Amino acid sequence: MERIPGDDGSDRIQAAWRRELPGVPVESIGVITRVWRIGQLLADERRRTLDRLGIDNPTLDLLSTLRRSGAPYRLTPGQIAARSFVTAGAVSQRIARAEAAGLVRRERSAADGRSAVVVLTDEGRALNERVVADLLRHEETLLDGIDAAQRAALAGLLKTLLGDLTQRFGAEDRPGADVP
Repeated sequence: MERIPGDDGSDRIQAAWRRELPGVPVESIGVITRVWRIGQLLADERRRTLDRLGIDNPTLDLLSTLRRSGAPYRLTPGQIAARSFVTAGAVSQRIARAEAAGLVRRERSAADGRSAVVVLTDEGRALNERVVADLLRHEETLLDGIDAAQRAALAGLLKTLLGDLTQRFGAEDRPGADVP
């Protein structure tokens, strides 16, 4: 079958199901199939970009969570887990890898001397700032196909959809990405 420019296949899939299952609502295909496919393409591109930049997504997530917390760039492991929406076990593994690489260090809390805090090192901060700047510049180019007004409208619609789905599925408590 010859591909028509601009044809992503979603309309053909929707038309086929409309023909094969008359009376079944198929309009969601035009949105969900495209969002799913865009998600796959963007995830693949982010992986390639982060490989090029020399960092993996879990490490970037950890460093970014600490960096966004503001000076002095220190959080407890529990705070990191809550802000990055990953499990405590995943946070522990991320901290161990980043600590071995010299990107973070663990310190005893000054408040009670028993609990630990994770501190972003100067090396970790420099790496994070370079990677986030390069990543965001690159991802900005991925939106070149739509103008500023379309971007704003799309961001608003996606925010509404994500908010609704998060509320419906109770997803605010589920692990998920919080990068950059």
